[in-house]
Amino acid sequence: MHEMSVALAVVDQVERAARSRGAHGVRDVHVEIGELAGVVPDSLGFCFELACAGTALEGAALHTRSVPGRARCAPCGRSWDTGLPPDMVCAGCRGAATELVSGRELRIAEVRWAAGPDSPEYSNATNGEET
Repeated sequence: MHEMSVALAVVDQVERAARSRGAHGVRDVHVEIGELAGVVPDSLGFCFELACAGTALEGAALHTRSVPGRARCAPCGRSWDTGLPPDMVCAGCRGAATELVSGRELRIAEVRWAAGPDSPEYSNATNGEET
């Protein structure tokens, strides 16, 4: 189950960001997952909960957003949703000189930090770190 290694990487990156910002904890982590990334969101959620135990992320909620696979035809410029399994042949010119332009992402889009004991609650987006 590679979702556990993904969850551990997310926790590690967010924990490092929390330390560098002086955050006392994390409330929410928002992750964008490309539909072609091979990551099952429910499995990632389960693994994320386990990976957070004993860290600054313990109790944090994971929110996922699916990013559709999109392809573009180099010769004619047409773009389309690839679907699953991905259709990489252009319906316009039937060409196969295509490229995948989205759908493989696995990105930390936003983190909501927990308030410290002496400060009001605050939120700060990450820089969209890739995992």
